[in-house]
Amino acid sequence: MAQLTDDDEGKQVVNAEGEQIGIVESVEGGTAHVNPDPGMTDTIKSKLGWGDTDEETYPLDAENVESISDDEIRLQRL
Repeated sequence: MAQLTDDDEGKQVVNAEGEQIGIVESVEGGTAHVNPDPGMTDTIKSKLGWGDTDEETYPLDAENVESISDDEIRLQRL
């Protein structure tokens, strides 16, 4: 499982197909807080457990992360 750290702040979050779904605003206790891309579909939000709330950022657990590179966090296929 990937380890999310403060070094991941500002990285793009992309789905398994490489489409950007948001940017990491902060990392606290191994959980990234993601500012979602306005065009992200409700289906993806639902699969990540982000629901229909109008939060500014949403938690992203490391268990959903496939890999972390220097400039992006890629999610597992949902």
